[in-house]
Amino acid sequence: MIDQINALLPQTQCGQCGFKGCRPYAEAMAAGAADINQCPPGGDEGISELANLLGVAAKPLDSRFGKHRPKSVAFIIEEDCIGCVKCIAACPVDAIAGAAKLMHTVVASECTGCELCLAPCPVDCIIMKPSPMEENSSREQKSAQAQLAKRRYDARCLRKEREASEQAERAKKKKAALLRMQTIIAE
Repeated sequence: MIDQINALLPQTQCGQCGFKGCRPYAEAMAAGAADINQCPPGGDEGISELANLLGVAAKPLDSRFGKHRPKSVAFIIEEDCIGCVKCIAACPVDAIAGAAKLMHTVVASECTGCELCLAPCPVDCIIMKPSPMEENSSREQKSAQAQLAKRRYDARCLRKEREASEQAERAKKKKAALLRMQTIIAE
């Protein structure tokens, strides 16, 4: 059931619903801990689909979580970008390309419009623009975009887990080497 609910969510990973992404929100709905009307990016269409799946009545979007807006994408004003990489770290789908101290750019076709890159930017060089793909998108196209975003999010999570594991392994080896050095010095 969690997978079915998650498949209906827009996969923006924005957290507006009060959870740290679409899957945690789906898990909470499946457990009865969250309502179907907490996802502003999904809007009335998403609420209706969730209601049909769960066999409950549709209801209006709960305004405490925001309001539904047309999909937008982040855009970096390149001449203002200082290359701090804070936006890259915040992007849940790795839709921002760049390197430290160099200008960054958003891959618009990969951006979910979550707005998570806005707050960490110290120079406010990121703005949101209407998505060129949103206007005439069918439900199937929106679903395909959501599934692409989910794959990118899952890949990012796996990469972050691998990086954390590798860092822990390096720290473990460094500690072991330090202990060996201390033993050699003590002898």
